[in-house]
Order: sequence, then C-alpha cells, then structure tokens
Amino acid sequence: MKAGVDFHLAFSPEREDPGNPDSKVGTVPKLVGGLTPACLDKAMALYGRAIENLVPVSSCRVAEAAKLLENIFRSVNIALVNELKGVYDVMGIDIWEVVDAAKTKPFGFMPFYPGPGLGGHCIPIDPFYLTWKAREFDQNTRLIELAGEINTSMPQYVMTKVSEALNAHKKALNGSRVLVVGLAYKPNVDDDRESPSYALLELLNKAGADAAYHDPYVPAIGMTREHPLWAGVELVRWDQETIGGFDLVLIATAHACVDYQQLADWAPCIVDTRNAMKEIATGEGQVLKA
Repeated sequence: MKAGVDFHLAFSPEREDPGNPDSKVGTVPKLVGGLTPACLDKAMALYGRAIENLVPVSSCRVAEAAKLLENIFRSVNIALVNELKGVYDVMGIDIWEVVDAAKTKPFGFMPFYPGPGLGGHCIPIDPFYLTWKAREFDQNTRLIELAGEINTSMPQYVMTKVSEALNAHKKALNGSRVLVVGLAYKPNVDDDRESPSYALLELLNKAGADAAYHDPYVPAIGMTREHPLWAGVELVRWDQETIGGFDLVLIATAHACVDYQQLADWAPCIVDTRNAMKEIATGEGQVLKA
C-alpha cells in the first residue's frame, strides 16, 4: 500500500501542558500537515470535530519541524537561565529576582526559569532527533547540543550546592541523610519520565548519602529504563519526626500541595532548586538556592 494513494497520511504534533488546569486540548491551536492535499483535507475533517482552531501547513515535514522548534526553543532558553544561574550566583545575584525583573518588559522577552535539569518525554529528547537527522545533511546543531550539555549538567551543579549547604552545618555529604522532595519532572503531575530527580538520587547514593524521596503524586517508584534499582521504593511520610530526621532536604519539584512552611519548621537545612521557599519564613542560613 502506498501513502497518499491507498491510505491518507498526516502529521499533527501533540501540544499539551500537563498540570495546567487552564490548558484544554480542544482550545489549543493544532498544526496539521498532510502528505497530499487530500490527506490534509481528511485530517482537517477528523480533527475539526474536536479542535476549535486548526492550523494547516504545507507538509508533514513542516508540522514535525514546528514541533521540534517548539521544544528546542524551550530547551535552549532553559539552558540560558541555567547557565546564568551559575554565573550570577558567584556574583551574589539571585537569578530568580533577575528573571522577575526582566519579565516586566512588555515586549521582546519571555520568562524561563532555572531548575535541577530537564524532564518529561519531550524537551530532553526531541531536540536530539533533529541533531541526528541533521548529520545526514552534513549540518551541525551546535546550539542544540550545547543547551543539552548545560541542562544535563544541572544535577551535578545542584550536588555542589548540597555539599556546600551541609558543610555550612559542619556535616559531610558522605553519611548524611538527604530527602529529595518532588520526583515528578514538573509541578502538580505524576509524570516522572526523564525526571532529573532520578539523577539527583543516583548522585546522592554515589556520594555515600542515604537518599530518600517524598512526592504525593508518586507514592511508589515504578520500573524505569535507566534507574531500575529504585523500582518499588516508596515515598517517606510527611510528618515532623520523619522530615526532621534528615540532615538536608532538597526541593527538586515544587508541588503546590506541599506545605513549605512545615518544611521550614521541620527541616534543619534546605537546598531549593525551584524558589519554592521564596515567600516562606525561614531561619538564617537555613535555605540555599541551587
């Protein structure tokens, strides 16, 4: 059977914002590219039954390239603020305050925020489809690959901050009990695919720490391709005795359902990768941003 002759073929990339209650599939503009004009017509008729705003493009390849651009755009801009996070930190400047200041500009700027790395099934992976394909055409994708290097280095950067925070409390990372708060890759979802929290747990264990996690959305860790040793591990309880028993708490994902004031009241030392403690009353030297 031949596509465009015996059957219709079209490409329409997914556009989804997990955890955002205001994002509805039916109202998000949807790209549609057909292999032939007839393919496009059929795909438009199909999606038109459910989607309010369809955006036809000239080919399947354009539709897929647009999807790649959307995810590469996020990856590169997140890498930018992740790099600036380290630069501004040694200058004594808070990257979160910088982004908040910059986003007051009503044109020419879109805020992106730093973190412990990238997660999910799109942004950490999709850009490298293009780097692979580009090599067939003798093209380099240096910016995409550099962004990937910066973002994948973030867990190691966070580890330096964990060691720094423990040292300030006259403790070594080796032998310390460390709790990672947030296993999902983004707030208010249960999706832990490619989550940087796994890299953090692995690095903590490798450094000799006794690592555990708490995430209300992930009560137990399932089987993962890259981190099979964590399968079956369950979250620790959220109570004063349990949380207070850790030498350090590392906030990797800022779920809205977590009581961060309780965390401040219970935990002696906190490393915050998500600015979750910004509005919380904390003690002097209790919180270190990473």
